[in-house]
Order: sequence, then structure tokens, then C-alpha cells
Amino acid sequence: MKIDSHQHFWHYSRETFPWIDESRAVLKRDFLPEHLKKELANASFDGAVAVQAPQTLQETRWLLELAAKSSFVKGVVGWVDLRAKDVREQLKEFTGDPKFKGVRHIVQDEPVDFMLGKEFQEGITALGESGLTYDILVFPKQLPAAIELVKKFPKQPFVLDHLAKPEIKAGRVIPWRDQIKELAKNPNVFCKVSGLVTEADWKNWSPSQMKPYLDIVFEAFGAQRLMIGSDWPVCMTAGDYGTVMRIVKGYMADLPKKSQEAVLGGTAVKFYKL
Repeated sequence: MKIDSHQHFWHYSRETFPWIDESRAVLKRDFLPEHLKKELANASFDGAVAVQAPQTLQETRWLLELAAKSSFVKGVVGWVDLRAKDVREQLKEFTGDPKFKGVRHIVQDEPVDFMLGKEFQEGITALGESGLTYDILVFPKQLPAAIELVKKFPKQPFVLDHLAKPEIKAGRVIPWRDQIKELAKNPNVFCKVSGLVTEADWKNWSPSQMKPYLDIVFEAFGAQRLMIGSDWPVCMTAGDYGTVMRIVKGYMADLPKKSQEAVLGGTAVKFYKL
């Protein structure tokens, strides 16, 4: 089964999505399951994992409602307030839904040591008690905190979104490379091969620019802990769905079939229990 491990849905409004400025005008519309279904079919994918965008409980409810009506939406990574005293009660609302697979917080917008806070880590403990995954969304400057976090929770399944957004446009690899290698030493951490084009020059990128970063994560994690993701529709600022997915497909062309199958779906199925 081929799975897109990372995409989003939304009803666009300027108030909900203030980060969508004029440079991202292509994103100023609704993106819903009926739109994704066409993209999946054209790229020969069987399903996808929907990931939260706004950080509200209503967003999680809405994504689960969409997933219930769309068989190709195989799982949902929602949001709850991991720092809240009632985090376990918040989780109870969703854990009965078989498509609720995990939680994400937009840590990239938080202070560098956000994940090391006592309240946040209590939330991670609650996720573990519920058998849920956690998506790590950070910038490279926050990787040291991510490394410390995953070491504290060796039994918690983590997945790093978008390779931690390396500085592809600037061609910068260090210290990101060494931090990725350190993070990957923890067997409970997986990585989404996604979000590459949005960290490159949107108007002037090439697959060859992605190769050094792909080399690093494939060596560090191995195919069995990597999963492809489109980051649709955000990716549309720099490339359409098929173009973005072909970057990783092309990179893997000479890899063993077993490795390709893992990245194209097997890893996501295993990690999210799809």
C-alpha cells in the first residue's frame, strides 16, 4: 500500500491562516478530500495521513469527520494541548476513533527549549499511555532539544517532519547533518521525507539540490524508518503534487525494491498502524 504520510486539509480564511501571504497566494483556497483524491490517483497512491494545521481541538474533530467519510484518509495526526492539566481528558475524546493516530504541536513557532518543559513532557507521557505517536515539527536550531526529548522517552514513537527543515536554499548542511545523525541513533525516531521544495528556492530548485540532504537521512535512518510525504497543499508554493513526489521516487530509483516499498508506504503503515 502506497501512503502519503503528510498532507493537510483546510477551509481557507485569512484569520485562520495568517502565514499564507501573497508569496503563497496559491494556497488561498479550500483544500479538501475531493481535491486530494485526484492527486493520489494520478500519483498511484492508495491513501494518506492528514496532519493538523490550526492548533485547536475543533481542527482535530474536523479532520476525523473528514477521515470518516473518506476511505483513502487512512489516519489523522491531530492536536491537543499537551501542556494542559486535562490533557488526558482531551485525548479521551479522540482515542476511541480508530483513525486517530497521533498528535503534533507546531514547535517551530515556539522557543528552542519548548519541548523540554515539564508540562509538555507530561503530555508526551500521556500520549504514550494512549499508544499514540508524536510528530516533531522543528527548525534545525531546535534539533538539540528534540534529541534530548526522544532520549527521555525511548518507548515513545516519534517521527520528524520535513527533515527538520534544513536550509536547502542556502545550501547549508552543517550542523544539521550531525544533529540528524545523533537523532537517528534513537530507534524510536522515524523521519518523513517531505517538505523539501518549500525549503529550497521556490522558483529555481532542482532535484540535484535535494540529493545531499536525502543522502544524509537515508544513511542515518535507513529506508525502514523513512516515509514519503507530499506536504500538500503547502508544497504547491514550489511544485505540484506529482512533481514533489517524483523527487523522492527518482532518488530511490536504484535502491532495492524492499527499500522503495518501505519509504513509499510500508514505514507509514507500520508507524501509524494504518
